[in-house]
Amino acid sequence: MVEYFDIGYISNTHALKGEVKVRPYTDDSKRFGKLKKVLVDFNGNLVSYDIEQVRYQQDMVLLKLKTIDSIEQAEKLKNHYIKIPRSEAKSLEDGEYFIADLIGCEVYENELIGVLDDIFTAGAGDVYVIKRKGKKDLLLPALSSVIKNVDIEGKRIDVEIPRGLDDEVWCTYTFSWNVCSSRAKHNWKSWEE
Repeated sequence: MVEYFDIGYISNTHALKGEVKVRPYTDDSKRFGKLKKVLVDFNGNLVSYDIEQVRYQQDMVLLKLKTIDSIEQAEKLKNHYIKIPRSEAKSLEDGEYFIADLIGCEVYENELIGVLDDIFTAGAGDVYVIKRKGKKDLLLPALSSVIKNVDIEGKRIDVEIPRGLDDEVWCTYTFSWNVCSSRAKHNWKSWEE
């Protein structure tokens, strides 16, 4: 299992006194206010920083880290990930999983269909991106009617693909944008059944 979790990405500096703008990777950015320190990942080298102040600006988190007191020092942190040890992550409820633990799981519907490559949020819920050999990626909604079983230790996810989702809809995604369009071969009667 993953030892450290990415909790944000330092996208820019803020003002002149060493603050950085962080794009949070959490559904509750207020969790940053509970942290005492973070690790900044410099290409695999983790450097610990104590947090001096946390503020919020729209969908971003503004962090002031101790020992970072100028815009020049803050510039060196840009484009790096912020991590925390697994031991400091929130407790999970039954049926909740860390994304880092799900990525790389083999996905089965009676037989292996691919590997979970990415997860993104679209509208009301998460979408699992399944990388398949020789086929386009399969996008599955993270619904209990689709995701039947998750075995983190065994790195296995069992699914039931909704009828028509696999071959009849073509989807691509780029970062958080997703574009879906129906192929001309749609059998519209199958949607009415």
